[in-house]
Amino acid sequence: MDRAVETILEELEKREETERKVRRQLSFDEEQVRQDEFLLSLGRSSAQLIHTIAVGAKPKTILEIGTSYGYSTLWLADAARAVGGKLITLEIHPTKQQHARATVAKAGLADYVDFRLGDALTTIAALSGPIDFVLLDLWKDLYIPCFDLFYPKLSPGAFVVADNMIFPEEQRQRAALYRAHVRTKKLVDSVLLPVGGGLELSRFVPDVAQPGIR
Repeated sequence: MDRAVETILEELEKREETERKVRRQLSFDEEQVRQDEFLLSLGRSSAQLIHTIAVGAKPKTILEIGTSYGYSTLWLADAARAVGGKLITLEIHPTKQQHARATVAKAGLADYVDFRLGDALTTIAALSGPIDFVLLDLWKDLYIPCFDLFYPKLSPGAFVVADNMIFPEEQRQRAALYRAHVRTKKLVDSVLLPVGGGLELSRFVPDVAQPGIR
């Protein structure tokens, strides 16, 4: 990773730390009302692991579901650049996407990112595939519907990473439902990793002897 990208990541991490102090002063209801104002990244440890897996997997098409302010987008775009791939990143909030676009451009990674604005379910349904790597990081009640839409489009050996499987605690029930759902797929290997907020790392490993089974 070059210094330009690293510098911007450090800037975003400083912003998140500053905003974390503000959030501590808010009531639960106040934070819920203002949550779209804050940068809530998956964190450096999770991002580094995802970057390492993506570079090693050499995906041609990476899908990020939940751009937010572009922290994880930078990591995935850098991985795409390293392997000659492309990142498609989805966001429903125009302001967040505008910020992420500017951040990615400043890092010199704009050529590797295809920004899509709109509802995630509608956007995923319109994608043609194949998809080689997915980062799932949006509202937890959408994890299963999103998974069911992109799952048929996964390429053999594709990785799917879902964030916030352990923290925050109030999302554990939905996270558990997602993990159970993934495990209903016969051709998916999946493991929970206690990194950052908790990552569910899944891989689609089709059995070529039994075509059509997913």
